[in-house]
Amino acid sequence: SIIPRMKTFQFVIVGGGIAGVTCVEQLSSQIQSADVALITAGPHIKAVTNYKQVSKTLEEFDIEEQPSSVLEEKFPNLTVIHSAVKCLNTQSHAVETADGRVIGYEKLCICSGGRPKLLSDGNPYVLGIRDTDSAQALQKRLSKARRIVVVGNGGIALELVYEVEGCEVIWAVKDKAIGNTFFDAGAAQFLIPSLEADKPQSAAPCKRIRYTTEEPAAGPGSALGPDWHEGIVLRGAESCSIPHSKQSNLRMVRTTFAVWTSDSFSHPFFFSFSFFIPCFSSLSVGSWPVYIQLTNGKSFGCDFIVSATGVVPNTEPFLHGNSFALADDGGLRVDDHMMTSEPDVYAAGDVCTACWELSPLWQQMRLWTQARQMGWYAGRCMAACVLAEPIELDFCFELFSHITKFFNYKVVLLGKFNGQGLGPDHELLVRCTKGQEYVKAVLSGGKMVGAVLIGETDLEETFENLILNQMDLTQYGEDLLNPNIDIEDYFD
Repeated sequence: SIIPRMKTFQFVIVGGGIAGVTCVEQLSSQIQSADVALITAGPHIKAVTNYKQVSKTLEEFDIEEQPSSVLEEKFPNLTVIHSAVKCLNTQSHAVETADGRVIGYEKLCICSGGRPKLLSDGNPYVLGIRDTDSAQALQKRLSKARRIVVVGNGGIALELVYEVEGCEVIWAVKDKAIGNTFFDAGAAQFLIPSLEADKPQSAAPCKRIRYTTEEPAAGPGSALGPDWHEGIVLRGAESCSIPHSKQSNLRMVRTTFAVWTSDSFSHPFFFSFSFFIPCFSSLSVGSWPVYIQLTNGKSFGCDFIVSATGVVPNTEPFLHGNSFALADDGGLRVDDHMMTSEPDVYAAGDVCTACWELSPLWQQMRLWTQARQMGWYAGRCMAACVLAEPIELDFCFELFSHITKFFNYKVVLLGKFNGQGLGPDHELLVRCTKGQEYVKAVLSGGKMVGAVLIGETDLEETFENLILNQMDLTQYGEDLLNPNIDIEDYFD
């Protein structure tokens, strides 16, 4: 039976994360009379606050979880629909929600984000971290845990192994260096002492306001903020009164392993990951609910495993019955106007894959900054189409840039910061002051094409200009990173 259509909106955005909310804000600001609907599963949305343009492409902002009513008060023409999406019919331009409503659209933007890649779906001892609910579940499980295994080497894994206290952490990574998504072996070596040292007693206060709710979300919530761990207590079962050093709690392993639960020895779950630095004495023997088996012949038990191995685009409810072109990574292919292959359907954030001719200095990495930039640009493109205005690809897609924080250090990544796609024909200049800063410049053909800056280097604007200007730096050689020479003097 055909369900009657609730209403047709000029613009419908799916997803209450950074990309979706930024898209809503942009559309509602550009066309104030526009009829806009935001479909989101949870009661809260993620809003960008304290936005600051640091340089031409670098930006800093905070993320606040807010009740969706805040957005509706700001934009009177916005309707927020609290439900997950059941299916999409691109031919009839309609979205059906899980609670049975059918919403028509003239233009749709899918901002449904990503979902965690889980080592094992449906295994109660394997926990993914993606949204507020799963972070709170982690806190609850940790409070009773003696030992956990963290699998993964991206941002969430890095933060977890640094923040967790009061329980033993076995960290399993598949790469030769920690934080391989962001760092090379040199930067990893610079950061490792932070893992072994005691953390400062009190961290800087977290600026993000948090809202708690007893109401469970109707589906997976939007992704966590970049300092998600500051709102929750990541403490295990070990008594808080016992002083301990981080070194006694963290063990890093490099090997391949299998996972099985104590009641399923005949059917182990096998995963092929390789892991980091065996640097520990024999672990205490006991009865554990889940075990990992290592190729070095050792098996370790733990209370649970945290799967922090990245995300996959959350395209599930939108594909059936439609003809979306998908990229190799499973994302919805979008062109340089953020349009998918289906008419009047746009996409932004983790759910999409940029498939235009990319700038040689930019790559997609499914990070906070890119979710905001894509949502903002998708909103502009949708408005420009309705207003019949021309629009060019935004400058933020010219140079990859990202500011974040790891192990209490400021981290700035620019361009091809790990030499991505450059082949063997590039050189690295590195300056390192232990415990203070790590500076790496990536040069190709005598021109700077990328950089990693860890610590308060104050070099981000200078390096950004050098990369954007593509100036020949051959004559400066290693003086480029000489701390006694102010490179800005060269380029005034």
